Amino acid sequence: MKRLTIIIALIIPLFFCTSWGFFAHQRINNLAVFTLPNGMIGFYKKNVKYITEHAVDPDKRRYADTLEAPRHYLDVENYEKSIDSIPEKWNDALAKYGKKHLNENGIVPWQIQRTYYSLVKAFETRVSIKILKYSADLGHYIGDAHVPLHTTSNHNGQTTNQVGIHAFWESRLPELFSTNYSFIVGRATYIENPLKEAWKITKHTHTLLDTVLTFEKELSISFPSDKKYSFSERNNTVLKQYSLAYSKAYHDKMNNMVEKQMRSAILEIGSFWYSAWVDAGQPELKNLIKIEVNKGIKKRKKKRKRNTRMVKY
Repeated sequence: MKRLTIIIALIIPLFFCTSWGFFAHQRINNLAVFTLPNGMIGFYKKNVKYITEHAVDPDKRRYADTLEAPRHYLDVENYEKSIDSIPEKWNDALAKYGKKHLNENGIVPWQIQRTYYSLVKAFETRVSIKILKYSADLGHYIGDAHVPLHTTSNHNGQTTNQVGIHAFWESRLPELFSTNYSFIVGRATYIENPLKEAWKITKHTHTLLDTVLTFEKELSISFPSDKKYSFSERNNTVLKQYSLAYSKAYHDKMNNMVEKQMRSAILEIGSFWYSAWVDAGQPELKNLIKIEVNKGIKKRKKKRKRNTRMVKY
């Protein structure tokens, strides 16, 4: 009985992963650095470890910040029958749906826009840690906007008897097959309208949703049930996962969709970083203002305490 409990506990995190997964997010952010032009790439290459490691910070914040979760998705069917009917501008959407509805059903395109302008401001003020922080965060949100299951309330196949498909698509498949992907995606280009581009990404991703769900459903019916899963032992525990054979069959059936979405995410992230730098006036990314993260946190805490003492009751 104890052993069975251990197995179930391991299945749950596999099935309920919240976004691309540490591996894919970090890989995408890392590769986006190499799309950048002269004037940017030196700074980003020097700090590629930060950009890579902190690609998953927004997912970590979900456990501490209740406002973080909706920034990663857009449950289209909870807004309109067609994604094209959702107002693209934040104020128009706010007026139509209200803040509560927005926070319950996802705001990823608008979050991309917000983080973009935070990055522009960071470039303008030339504070290195802020440039890196917002670059990493922006990469994460753009990456999430490339995941079809981030555009539906049926995000883990829970309403179609496909529980586990979320982590399967965005974690298991790239971990198994990305070594064979081509990540030569070209150079970052300037984005005229960040919000429109964010919606363009999200709308295209949503068109892939039916394929993601339908193909897995068809495969599950035709594939030998005793070969769908495999078990491996790690640190004296047993891990249940989709088998290599089933994963490959699904991956091939989708015609390398995961690779295409990762490639698109890499180029889009690089282009958003580049555009923010251009919109900030192309500041020289040398001798930037350096602020230690811990110092910044202490300073903000001290300021909050001071403001609290000033309040009169």
